[in-house]
Amino acid sequence: MRNARRFRRAFSILALLQKKTNFAPIFELLRIINTQSMTNNDMFRRIRYIFDFDDAKMIELFALADLAVTRAQVSDWLKKENDPAHRRLNDNQLAIFLNGLITDRRGKKDGPTPASEQKLNNNIILRKLKIALNLKDQDMLDILDEVGMHISKHELSAFFRHPEQRQYRPCQDQILRNFLQGMQIKYRFNQ
Repeated sequence: MRNARRFRRAFSILALLQKKTNFAPIFELLRIINTQSMTNNDMFRRIRYIFDFDDAKMIELFALADLAVTRAQVSDWLKKENDPAHRRLNDNQLAIFLNGLITDRRGKKDGPTPASEQKLNNNIILRKLKIALNLKDQDMLDILDEVGMHISKHELSAFFRHPEQRQYRPCQDQILRNFLQGMQIKYRFNQ
């Protein structure tokens, strides 16, 4: 809630600057600030909806990645932000859930369970979804094309590069949001 107020205040200040200076980059900054970023809970909800998972399946996915959660925890993570019972899903918990999804879809790997990431970004989430669904680059491009987002194979591969590489590109919320929407069309509506 506090961040939303800060963004609205920054938006209004930048809008005033835009009027006074007529400076084009400020308009672009306004557009970026005005778009809401996806939270871990949003992604959690959308993945549940896409694959039509019930609470028992969600609990099972966490268990596949060696984390025991209760039905109450899952329910609190699924609630909207304005609900008093809402609980924030942290990066590590979302990473564990996505690792459980990978294990469920692809099977358990031999050896110990790999450690989950403590900090997630959109690139890591996109990579985990790609692995879980066993998607090739062309499959991912087709999913994005379903929702009218056209990017090249080179742009897509830049999301999966190491951050130290020159060709690395951070995955913006818009791309991840559109990818999830394309997954919804492919996996939910085509079942």
